[in-house]
Amino acid sequence: MCRTLEGVATVDHHVDVSSTVVVPANSSDDLNLIPPLNFAMVDNGIFRSGFPDSANFSFLQTLNLSSIIYLCPEPYPEGNTEFLKSNGIKLFQFGIESHKEPFVNIPEDAIREALRIVLDARNHPVLIHCNRGKHRTGCLVGCLRKLQRWCLSSVFDEYQRFAAAKARVSDQS
Repeated sequence: MCRTLEGVATVDHHVDVSSTVVVPANSSDDLNLIPPLNFAMVDNGIFRSGFPDSANFSFLQTLNLSSIIYLCPEPYPEGNTEFLKSNGIKLFQFGIESHKEPFVNIPEDAIREALRIVLDARNHPVLIHCNRGKHRTGCLVGCLRKLQRWCLSSVFDEYQRFAAAKARVSDQS
């Protein structure tokens, strides 16, 4: 006897499942849900990632996003802008330049304004992203974590998990 559980065929306990093939009940399009680089849930209704491209659009649609916070100065690509328009997603852009140490200047006013947007539940679900979802996104999420009263070691651990070998002491400070 076969039954469906969340789109996957499962077999009752009477049958030897070692030889059972599990087949998705939905179309092959459902198998093309590809999250953007460094995608993760930050909190209820708040997500982070690297720059999404067209391969990620189907996945992003499943999030029912209201807003995107883009932390880079470069113009948003036309294909991405069309995706936002067709899905009713607002774009908030903060042109924070990418800096490598020792020349670091993360503008506090831009981070404060981006935090206001993140904290406003009317903008949820919201995706925060920069190019790779590491440094600028990590700084904004780190500031959010401080507002959530996380201890610094936990904030730094989360930053390190996404930045990996490219972690910057200046971003953490």
